[in-house]
Amino acid sequence: MTRAKRPGAEAVGPRSLGADLRAIRKGRKLTLTDLAEALGRSVGWVSQIERDISTPSIADLRRIAEILEVPISLLFGEAAVSSEERGYVVRAGARRAMGSAANGLTEELLSPDLTDSFEVIHSTFAAYSGLEAPVKRETQEVGFVISGRLNLTIADRRFTVGPGDSFRIRGEYYTWDNPHDTPAVVVWVISPPVY
Repeated sequence: MTRAKRPGAEAVGPRSLGADLRAIRKGRKLTLTDLAEALGRSVGWVSQIERDISTPSIADLRRIAEILEVPISLLFGEAAVSSEERGYVVRAGARRAMGSAANGLTEELLSPDLTDSFEVIHSTFAAYSGLEAPVKRETQEVGFVISGRLNLTIADRRFTVGPGDSFRIRGEYYTWDNPHDTPAVVVWVISPPVY
């Protein structure tokens, strides 16, 4: 029995380093020229990396991660996944670490890759942690609290959110802190992707 393909399934390919780099670069509003100049490389070289024609060295990957402000681990492979699931399913034990784990925040990518117009992130805010200074990103974000409690200040308005609550941030300055003795877990949808 032949299994029918889902409409549009042929357009979705496996996650690639090049596709992720392109998505991150665009999310940072950098052109190919901007990245090439920061790396001291040619635009053609960066373009070949993004099209998976060439493979960068470990030293190049370190420098790219530094410029794009992502952990280098984000640029290295992923857990083994069947070809049937690639691009569709992310198993709990196969999430990729995101961000820097600074300020007591650890994040994992729930989206299969970084090539959509949004990303879904699983964030864990450690007990007694918080941002030291307000952050502003040119994004639209919605968070849904799975567990714990979190204090948010969005555009000078202060809120405390808990399990089942959701919130939105639209390109505004915000801070967060978790003054409680348990971690807070939040699922974020961010558009455009920032990682």
